[in-house]
Amino acid sequence: MALRTIRVEGDPVLTKKSRPVEEMTPKISELITDMLDTMYDAMGVGLAAPQVGILKRIVVIDVGEGPIVLINPEILETSGEQTGDEGCLSVPGMAGQVTRPNYVKVKALDVNMEEVIYEGEELLARAFCHEIDHLDGKMYTELVEGELHKVTYDYDEED
Repeated sequence: MALRTIRVEGDPVLTKKSRPVEEMTPKISELITDMLDTMYDAMGVGLAAPQVGILKRIVVIDVGEGPIVLINPEILETSGEQTGDEGCLSVPGMAGQVTRPNYVKVKALDVNMEEVIYEGEELLARAFCHEIDHLDGKMYTELVEGELHKVTYDYDEED
């Protein structure tokens, strides 16, 4: 397990467009494992390769239903609308109101470089949009309605 450094807003890598992954290599496989470890360690629900300084079109997501790995993802379809608080591991401790589609259908390659289709609603739909935006150099802060606010966590100390 190798934890990667999460780049924070202001780092120029977060504003650049990522390149497609052409083939699965040991280096790409290791990156995916490291991204999952880094996301879980930071208690996030998603992480895109640019957030760890790698301009490749790779996203990892886990909204509590197990890890999803998306290589070269593209959004095929969206519908509905949801507005809610959104945060980002690259903007630690902050959140803001963002409107996203409530349903998203995504096509990507999995770790075996085979095509997969995922459909998500609510949090998963939001995560798909948020992480794929990172691959195009876009941050959620560009979409925030109003001001960012500090996030307060209600952790029970005995958990």
